[in-house]
Amino acid sequence: MPSFDIVSKVDAQALDNAVNVTTKELSNRFDFKGSHLQIDLNRKEFKLSIETEDEMKMRQLLDVLISRAHKQGIAPEAFDMSKEPYQSGKLVKQEVQVRNGLRQEDAKKIVKLIKDGGLKVQASINDDLVRVTGKKIDDLQAVIQASKGWDLAIPLQYENMRS
Repeated sequence: MPSFDIVSKVDAQALDNAVNVTTKELSNRFDFKGSHLQIDLNRKEFKLSIETEDEMKMRQLLDVLISRAHKQGIAPEAFDMSKEPYQSGKLVKQEVQVRNGLRQEDAKKIVKLIKDGGLKVQASINDDLVRVTGKKIDDLQAVIQASKGWDLAIPLQYENMRS
């Protein structure tokens, strides 16, 4: 029976490359010359700790980071910017969580959207992925097309297409 998996993954190496390219680019920019700039990546928790001198530089840094990550193949929705930057002495700090893996409630939303779609497929939750199976590959491709229109605020990837 044909099947595929819906996942939400971020490649750790691509994220590391995006952070390194951002740091290098901003260290060469004229408006960041001589200013404090620090981006730390916690690879285990997929968390970025960012420090700059003021909020304007923080916004610029985040814009450059998201654009460089997008060029590395990381969707902008993968960055959780819900925490506001906070002042810590002379520096502005912000913690940015990178969403890696499907949470249980997101997986349940995906299964519900698939069932509401009316296609003849079955969806099941396996840890941090949703497996979709059906009798025809055309039905599976219809699920992929429908999922691109869903507004879940998380990046989705499709892998392990088997026929």
